[in-house]
Amino acid sequence: MPRHQSCQIPEPLLQLRQQLEQWRCTQPPRSKLPDSIWQSAADMAKQYGIYAAAKALRLDYVGLKKRVLGSATPRRKPAHGKSAQPAFLELIAQPGEKAEDYLVEFESSRGAKMRVQWKASAPPDWSTLLRAWCGAQK
Repeated sequence: MPRHQSCQIPEPLLQLRQQLEQWRCTQPPRSKLPDSIWQSAADMAKQYGIYAAAKALRLDYVGLKKRVLGSATPRRKPAHGKSAQPAFLELIAQPGEKAEDYLVEFESSRGAKMRVQWKASAPPDWSTLLRAWCGAQK
């Protein structure tokens, strides 16, 4: 296949590129693109591929990819502002330890870890501590 045929840009991408160039000519450099242009670019990327759309439109590949993937899988917010419950919670008592000594380790799905050693007669509210830590991870 001749090289010039494989580099053809589909007509809908060319039209959007012309609109984008007109917009860029009227704006200062590095102006934030309107959401309508990003949405059109995401629609084109779904049809022609993220790389092809980003290259033809001279857009940031990673930014376009986030918008394409983000529109396909919207994030759901927990009901009533509550954070999600941990999928697994393990409490291990070490043999011979006094009941006043606590050692708790948290590990997030991203690999972040927190270790808390508590020496008191009453344990803290571990679930509140876990929610606060998870909120700080975002």
